[in-house]
Amino acid sequence: MSGARTSVRPTERGAARETVTISFAGFNRAWAAWIGGCLERRGVRVVYLRWDSPAEVPLVELLRDLQLAEGRILILVSEWYFQLGPRTHEEWNAALREVVAPDPSRFAAVSVTTASIPQASAVLAPTSLTNIGADEAERRLLDRLDLPYEPLDDGEAGSRRGPRFPAAMPEVWGGVPRRNTRFTGREPLLNNAYNLLQSAEPGAGVITLHGMSGVGKTQLAAEYVYRFGSEYDVVWWVNAEGRVTYRRLLAELAPKLGLQTGQEYGERLRAVRDSLRRGEPYSRWLLILDGADEPEQIWDLVPTGPGHVVITSRNPEWGEHNSQLLEVPVYDRDESVAFIRRRAPRLNDSEADQLAEALEDLPLLLDQTAGWLNDSNLSVREYIDLLEGGIDSDVVKVSADFPVAFQTAWSILLNKLRETVPESVDLLRLCTFFAPGFIPVRLLREMPGDELPEQLAGLVNDPLLWNKAINQLRQYSVVRLESHEASLDEANSAGDSLYLHRMVHQIVRKDMPEEDREEFIDVVRRALAAADPRRPTDTRMWPAYAEIVPHLKYADVLQTKVPEVQRLVFNCLRYMYFSGEYSAGIKLGGRALQAWRALLGETHPRIWDLSYHYSNLLRAVGDYAASEALNRAASDHLRAERGPQDLEYLRAANGLGADFRGLAQYDEALELSQWVLGAYRDLLGEQDSRTLNALNNVAVSLRLLGRYEDALETDRRTWEARRGLLRARHPWTLRSECSFALDLRLLGRYGEAESIQVRNVEEHRLVMSDDNPQTLYAQHNLALCQYRGGNREAAGLLFGSILERGERVLGESDPATLIFATAQSCFTRENGDIDQARALSEAIVARYEAMLADDHPFVAGARSNQALILRNVGEREHAHMLVEQGLAGMTQAVGERHPWTLGCALNASALRNLVGDAEAAEALSRNTVVLAMETLGRTHPLTLSARIAHAADLRGLSERRDAEKAEQEALSDLESTLGKQHPHTISARSRVRPYWDFEPLLI
Repeated sequence: MSGARTSVRPTERGAARETVTISFAGFNRAWAAWIGGCLERRGVRVVYLRWDSPAEVPLVELLRDLQLAEGRILILVSEWYFQLGPRTHEEWNAALREVVAPDPSRFAAVSVTTASIPQASAVLAPTSLTNIGADEAERRLLDRLDLPYEPLDDGEAGSRRGPRFPAAMPEVWGGVPRRNTRFTGREPLLNNAYNLLQSAEPGAGVITLHGMSGVGKTQLAAEYVYRFGSEYDVVWWVNAEGRVTYRRLLAELAPKLGLQTGQEYGERLRAVRDSLRRGEPYSRWLLILDGADEPEQIWDLVPTGPGHVVITSRNPEWGEHNSQLLEVPVYDRDESVAFIRRRAPRLNDSEADQLAEALEDLPLLLDQTAGWLNDSNLSVREYIDLLEGGIDSDVVKVSADFPVAFQTAWSILLNKLRETVPESVDLLRLCTFFAPGFIPVRLLREMPGDELPEQLAGLVNDPLLWNKAINQLRQYSVVRLESHEASLDEANSAGDSLYLHRMVHQIVRKDMPEEDREEFIDVVRRALAAADPRRPTDTRMWPAYAEIVPHLKYADVLQTKVPEVQRLVFNCLRYMYFSGEYSAGIKLGGRALQAWRALLGETHPRIWDLSYHYSNLLRAVGDYAASEALNRAASDHLRAERGPQDLEYLRAANGLGADFRGLAQYDEALELSQWVLGAYRDLLGEQDSRTLNALNNVAVSLRLLGRYEDALETDRRTWEARRGLLRARHPWTLRSECSFALDLRLLGRYGEAESIQVRNVEEHRLVMSDDNPQTLYAQHNLALCQYRGGNREAAGLLFGSILERGERVLGESDPATLIFATAQSCFTRENGDIDQARALSEAIVARYEAMLADDHPFVAGARSNQALILRNVGEREHAHMLVEQGLAGMTQAVGERHPWTLGCALNASALRNLVGDAEAAEALSRNTVVLAMETLGRTHPLTLSARIAHAADLRGLSERRDAEKAEQEALSDLESTLGKQHPHTISARSRVRPYWDFEPLLI
């Protein structure tokens, strides 16, 4: 055939370039892109023409139309090219002989398959590109087109980075499902997705494939990966059904990117997001977020940068989160017929059309039904009669999304499975007591054999039977094998994890005998309990808990009295508390309390254990009244039943002390915490973690009472003891270190505080992740250390970032978020947009007023901060009224000697002066100086501010000599304490009146 070839060569400069039209099946687009890149780098003009083969158009006519294409026609020979339509080999042989054989010079071909193809394709003289490397494949391609194979110089080769050789995997590849070789149609959707991503600006390359269940969103995303994956260096597939699982799987990308991190997934997640954002070491990355049906769970964690993100979801609300939407409908009828013909070759076009209409063109249902119908003697008409008549009166409608036909069709398929491999039905039913989606069936195989009922022991313990059951389910597309490892070695991944669609999950779970239900659900509960790492405070165990938590609901773990399962519930609640998953933890805790009170009784010991964990979560979100009610009931009952030296009672009393702090009953909290500490020491000694927790709580109470020196010493002892008993990176140890730095800062020792807090923040980010609530508070403390120390630029960058993440992770009304918002508002008031500061401050006041009692000190402090903003915008009378209200409220709440009250007084004296009441201003500032010296000492920053303010008030009364003396003494102390160049010193020297910002503290 070489003599019939027509040469395609680059032309001389200025002449029109030679053209090659590449005709390819959509399935082989990656090959077309690579071939086109090879030719374009050598000056050949390339036209891409995707081959389509509508069944109603004769094949001869389609080939004659192809002859109208420009230039030489290069056909990518594959089984897909010849199957489209679908077409038989006989049709192709006849068409090739009629159209191509008379004029073979117009055509050339390369083969990218080893499968059987029509015999007459020999007229195309295809050159094989399979099972060879990229260099040899390029040489053969050019030889087939009679182009010289000359190595390109570095300038030519590097001028444009072309698509990767299709036989070579992207450098980083993980979690991607196996390619569905029966994938059919969807060409416009695939092309639209590609064009949207390619035309997107950097950072905006996000699309969402959305549609009803079973419509094929995941399969479409997988096909996109295989069709366009050669254009990326990184392809990473993530199950995004829940925030916790999503974070864990995205963090697993870190070592694949070559990022140097520790083992904690929080550190890895931060490093991955930063790497993707910067595009280093890879800028061509593709991330697939599969099953992201709740945008509010993960939208803030979707990476930005030069790469692309494809999301699959039933929820179109992704359009509100920087994503372009592409709706995935059911198949067009032509696509349905083509798919059925490929899945069930024994059916003709008419039968396929009837089946598609009966099954409403739903891809998942077509896949499952056509697969077994092809192996059945049942005719399509008989099957449709079964659908219309129904075969199972117990089948119920599960969701309005699901076609009615699906339920009946599934019952038919289930019967087929029972007849062939009945163990596959047992395995399938077991899976329905896990959450739909990715199911860690390896947990079943890791269970001790003696804990399994006889019916299941044979299945789980016999590898051959296990694989047979899985293969049967795979054959009918009921499940697919999944593994989150990059390797696609089936020997390693088989039976490790299965993917079960939610539609199938619901149908099978509903259609199950009651005796099987009780037996199977007990097995899954025990499997989850056996997987419990039993160390919920260890951040290294959090990925394991993240995998377990989604399955608790479906295993109905709250309806059993098995101790191991109940312990799992407790450990999951503790994990949610320490990892900051407060909302999910509160839902689980609330359901557990209701279920266990009914199951176990109101005063069962497990109720008090549960109350403790549940109240911690409630307190974390600021629901102090609910938490206090739970802990008071527990402590009252346990003290009466067991006495004051009972450990369970002491735990409840410790929690009650925390509730007192939340309700601003600080004296009562300190008294109770000190008593609990003494009792723990007597019972357990100094070096027990419970004793140290009690010691920590004493420090918190002291700090809230304004006794900063006492708090510092107590936190120092706690920190040192925890480092010895636990480990330096234990969350509790890091919290104590942060508290110690906080005490230093509140005492005005800014440099010492910052030096400790810088290291503390880095440790938090390594261990707890960047967005963990405890990490956010550590960063907040660092920002305030920087701000108070005079580094306003660094502090400003942190304040905004912390608030934005706090609002996303915790919500706008969370106690920690309000702390972050307060700092941001105060900073913006002095260094930014006063209108923004005012709006934020007004929101803070409103939220505190809604959350807390009107006499709570946080309400008074927020009002004092708001008064400073009103002063700055000229609303003096309103500001004066509000600051006096704040001072009165703070005095009533914590007393006149508390640092918070002294700060409110400092602000109030300024407003009194501003509205013309100079005498009242001087009297208040004089009294503030006296009390501050007694409470905080002569050189505490708040005392120094009060002294500078008093000097200003003395000048206002024309008492110049006393004012000068007071000012010079204060300036001297400022310079020796904070330094001559500190902003406070400079402001005081310039006679700018000082102010005080209220800072709410964690309880």
